[in-house]
Amino acid sequence: MKEHDCTLIEIKQKIPGFDRFIGSWVYRGDINLVVDVGPANSVGKLIEALMKMNMERVDYILLTHIHIDHAGGLAEFLEHFPMARAVCHDKGVRHLVDPSKLWEGSRKVLGEVAEAFGPLQPVKEEKCIPHTQAHIKNLVVIETPGHAPHHLSFSYRGNLFAGEAGGNYFSVQDTDYLRPATPHRFFLKDFLESLDRLIALDDQHICYAHFGDAPNSRQMLKRFRAQVLRWKEIIQKEMSAGSSDLTMRCMDSLLEKDPDLEAFKLMDPDTQKRERFFMANSVRGYMGFLQA
Repeated sequence: MKEHDCTLIEIKQKIPGFDRFIGSWVYRGDINLVVDVGPANSVGKLIEALMKMNMERVDYILLTHIHIDHAGGLAEFLEHFPMARAVCHDKGVRHLVDPSKLWEGSRKVLGEVAEAFGPLQPVKEEKCIPHTQAHIKNLVVIETPGHAPHHLSFSYRGNLFAGEAGGNYFSVQDTDYLRPATPHRFFLKDFLESLDRLIALDDQHICYAHFGDAPNSRQMLKRFRAQVLRWKEIIQKEMSAGSSDLTMRCMDSLLEKDPDLEAFKLMDPDTQKRERFFMANSVRGYMGFLQA
């Protein structure tokens, strides 16, 4: 098996516009790894896909973060693969054991999207490995706060599982699309320091949570770092022009001025609706940071 030979499994959602958006990365070898398991209401599709791959053993689940679209299906997944253990940020373990506050916060931020993803079920604490105790051969765990304070990235045998620390990246009609995921509360300094931590690693195959991959991690992360700063400048300029329809004005300006969003115009209306929803969350994160 080549070091970069890992598989992306799409976890299909019933929500219009969410095709090719949520997935799980799978690495098979001496140890079998699954990176993120997706929402509660669709984790059965991931389990079914692994069964079709004749994958009867999962050693570790690597959770980039505990948001419900990444970790929501963990309890059911562990029921099917009881030998597996989940590696997550040590601050996230208590929210997996008692997910009530996480679910409440998710419903507040995501609304109907959270309901479509489904509520998290509690996970037994002994099934979780805090990231500070994850001593797994060839696995490098990198703290990458920014998208979330408990966000982690993982490097394993030439693959960088960046979660959302490197943004959302996918292709639309062979055209790149790259977008920051910077929900409230957003701290630019932490986000950039996390990116610099990833850029300092050896250049490798980069695997995104949403939803694709690229062969050169350093090139993509440097490109994304420039975009993060570009968004700051564009949003700051719109904020200085007044507060009327500010979120909408910021999104329109970003779509006009950011070349990495060029593929937006190639998306179908449902996918554009999805992207506007998450883009608005990211813009509000920037605005909160800039107003602080």
